[in-house]
Amino acid sequence: MQMTRKKKRARARAKKKAIIMILSVFMLILLGSGSAAIAYGYSYVKHYNNLIFPGVKVENVDISGKSVQDAKAILQKSFNDKVLMSKLTVKTPGKDYTLGFDKVDPKYDIDKVVNEAFTYGKDLNLYKKYKLIKNPENKAFSLQFAYNKDAVQKFVDGIEKDINKNPQDAKITRNNGAFNITSETVGKKLNKEKLMEDILSKMEYGIKEDLQVSAEVQDVKARITKSSLASIDGLISTFSTHYSGISSAERANNIVVSTKSIDGTVLMPGDVFSFNGTVGERTVARGYQAGPVIIGNKVESGLGGGICQVSSTLYNAVLMSNMRSVERVHHTLPSSYVQLGRDATVDWGNIDYKFKNTLNFPVYIQGTTSGGNVTFNIYSNQSLTKNRYAITNDVYSTVESTTKTVEDPKLPQGSEEVVQKAYTGYKVKVYRNIYENETLVKQELVSDDFYRPVEGLVKVGTKKN
Repeated sequence: MQMTRKKKRARARAKKKAIIMILSVFMLILLGSGSAAIAYGYSYVKHYNNLIFPGVKVENVDISGKSVQDAKAILQKSFNDKVLMSKLTVKTPGKDYTLGFDKVDPKYDIDKVVNEAFTYGKDLNLYKKYKLIKNPENKAFSLQFAYNKDAVQKFVDGIEKDINKNPQDAKITRNNGAFNITSETVGKKLNKEKLMEDILSKMEYGIKEDLQVSAEVQDVKARITKSSLASIDGLISTFSTHYSGISSAERANNIVVSTKSIDGTVLMPGDVFSFNGTVGERTVARGYQAGPVIIGNKVESGLGGGICQVSSTLYNAVLMSNMRSVERVHHTLPSSYVQLGRDATVDWGNIDYKFKNTLNFPVYIQGTTSGGNVTFNIYSNQSLTKNRYAITNDVYSTVESTTKTVEDPKLPQGSEEVVQKAYTGYKVKVYRNIYENETLVKQELVSDDFYRPVEGLVKVGTKKN
């Protein structure tokens, strides 16, 4: 019995030992297989240590399994090299303009993107790397494009300079009693802002091929057309003043020079005429000479003296044409060449004479100087002559002046010196009388002026010999 128990214990130990042996062998086999798998996985992943993982693209260009250097070379050829050989064509009516993209310093950020693509997945553990390589997922990277926008702007500026043409107004002249009209020329204007916007929008995400953009070019109509000037067919007003008997040679010269500056002026409906703007500054270089002018309450010598007779003559012609003055100032002293209230003084930089073409037709102003007379003829459409306009003045108040006498011990006894001449003052209203078929139908108040009296001043000498 005892022997039997010993045999059973022996057999149990032997069986346990066999089981341990078997398990040990099995564990060794498992460890060997795992090590082999790990070794294989490690080796498989290691292959991509210096390569870009599978499934990686840049702008649809596959760079899987490429080294950084090879990937850069591929993308350089596909993008940077290609863009340098591309061009932009701007199409305009009648002409195309071309810009090679090599002129705009184009660049894709290839180095940056390739470095990002290379580092993709490199921070994962061995198992995840193996899985990502074995079963790749599509991974797309985008390139950023940069270029010199100033170069594009300069290109567009050049197109604008070549295309833009100002329209030329129709011209009208009067020779030998007849009008001659030359036709207007239509101008061109590039829609520069839209063209620049269209170009930049096409270049925003890069250039993969030649680009073509159509530019918008607009016609620019002339302000004054031949058809509008053709409506000028008759004299609607004229006015003259005489200057030869009251003018020095210098004053007469100034009248001639300023009248020539106005001769041939065309005003479209709504246009405002500026005497100073048309005649310009009175300078020696422009042909003006020193002549008598009214300065304050005295007549003194000044450059351009006499041109107030020109502005006053024109003022009266305008009044009789039924156009409206928008800026007019009378002299401080009455003028000898026109009635009271019918003068218009000017002074460069201070006082201007302006009127507006309030008619429905353009007007042509002819200014002449002949026989000691300065004349302005205003031409427009003959239909305007159905009414006649007459200008009258009403001096409704006369204000007498006084003369003050003072003693001057520096002057010889019995002598006199007139320091300030006395001038009588006047209040005067000017009317425009409108006649239709020689019947007065309306009277308009044009102005209500006050020429203030000027007190005279005389010095009487008291110095004894």
